[in-house]
Amino acid sequence: MSTYQAHFRIWRGDPGGGELTDYTVEVHDGEVVLDIVHRLQATQAPDLAVRWNCKAGKCGSCSAEINGRPRLMCMTRMSVFARDEVVTVTPMRAFPVVRDLVTDVSFNYVKAREIPAFVPPAGLGPGEYRMRQEDVDRSQEFRKCIECFLCQDTCHVVRDHEENKEAFAGPRFLMRVAELDMHPLDAAEEAGLDRRRTAQEEHGLGYCNITKCCTEVCPESIRITDNALIPLKERVVDRKYDPLVWLGKTIRRRKA
Repeated sequence: MSTYQAHFRIWRGDPGGGELTDYTVEVHDGEVVLDIVHRLQATQAPDLAVRWNCKAGKCGSCSAEINGRPRLMCMTRMSVFARDEVVTVTPMRAFPVVRDLVTDVSFNYVKAREIPAFVPPAGLGPGEYRMRQEDVDRSQEFRKCIECFLCQDTCHVVRDHEENKEAFAGPRFLMRVAELDMHPLDAAEEAGLDRRRTAQEEHGLGYCNITKCCTEVCPESIRITDNALIPLKERVVDRKYDPLVWLGKTIRRRKA
């Protein structure tokens, strides 16, 4: 096994301020950035704060920015960097710093609670739901989300404009709205809930300008923009501007 000395720069600080601190640390073949952070904790910086859990790319806890790109530390291999390259690790920029590499991601849980849950169809009990396989396949991709919030972090709508957070749910939760709107058994409309209207008016779908930056950083390779956000935008536009849709709604209201 070969080893070498790597140059790391890690942000150290708290809400009151901080700075990048330089470290030289040993690296072994096959290691990931989280391994190096753990070695720093064990040998040079025992008070370094970092959030992690599974170290297998499934819990989404160790999100950070590595050389300016939002990544999971446990899924970023040291082999992607040149041996003489400085590896800079900073906390996610879109969220408030708690300490060192740990950020306060409670914004995301607030937005999650704002999304109305799946509405079961009336008259069907547990075990009686039936779906076609193509409907299962369409939304299955979105269920791979590990809620690392890297897509939320890289989305410039909140990353560069803190004031937008109140009105914008972000790509992760707009994807959730899209998943529910695509679900053939979701009876939201029958219950008086218009998911497409709320996506636009309450969750800020119009703020998204489909730059695909969220898709680019997703560790699960979910095509957030192409398969969730763009189709949701299309359905919102159809509902609001399509004259045939308007006519159909008008006729239904008159019959009622």
